[in-house]
Amino acid sequence: MVNKIKAGLAILLMLCLLDMPYGFYQLVRFLAMIGFSLLALHAKSQKNQTETVIYIGLAILFQPLLKISLGRELWNLVDVIVAIGLVVTLFKDRSPAQ
Repeated sequence: MVNKIKAGLAILLMLCLLDMPYGFYQLVRFLAMIGFSLLALHAKSQKNQTETVIYIGLAILFQPLLKISLGRELWNLVDVIVAIGLVVTLFKDRSPAQ
């Protein structure tokens, strides 16, 4: 389930680079908040404090209630960086433990 959440969030964040209706961006912020909150809960259950803090921070950043106004260009950069980070963790999670 965790990998599906990460992949789904990465796809949604990359779709934000396209010219979409404003409602789409609101939906992405809401889904990202939920997704990152679930990832934080999972990281906490795995006793991974670093990931827990990162996912909580991302949930706060993307939450739609008290919007953080970064401007379109900066939000696009944040979306790409976070999407790449999620994809990297997908591949890291699949590699055999050494």
